[in-house]
Amino acid sequence: MKYLLAFLVSMVPIVELRGAIPFGLSNLMGGPLELVPLYILCILGNMLPVPFIFFFARKILVWGAERKWSKAFNWLGKFFKWILKKGEKGGKKLTAKTGQSVYIALLLFVGIPLPGTGAWTGTLAASLLDLDFKKSVISIMLGVLLAGIIMSLGSFGIFSLF
Repeated sequence: MKYLLAFLVSMVPIVELRGAIPFGLSNLMGGPLELVPLYILCILGNMLPVPFIFFFARKILVWGAERKWSKAFNWLGKFFKWILKKGEKGGKKLTAKTGQSVYIALLLFVGIPLPGTGAWTGTLAASLLDLDFKKSVISIMLGVLLAGIIMSLGSFGIFSLF
């Protein structure tokens, strides 16, 4: 049951694998889980939403920006437009600076476990930037692997030794 819960937690935005691994290694609900199966399940759970976010997030944002909203919800259309405009503006600046290195930047963005970074945000950024799906998924997967290693080491207290 705890493996299933860790898998589901790793799919939740913001929490993702960064919260699922420490949860699985904690003493909550009967003690820590084995690292290797936990790590694999958390990676799978964290990567499962990626294709859906990549292919549908931009379409939902465009739909929301172009939709005729009632006066009570007019702010939603403005919000969707703002996200699209901000994403495209930031994306142009980023790709102009990084060129092909944008995929390395995406890997590092997803891989360094800080608040607001992760597979969900990285995938949304890749979608807004119209990046190549295959290269983006590889970068995001490598970033998730890196974040998993960092969180596993942190959960074992490795960083407290320094």
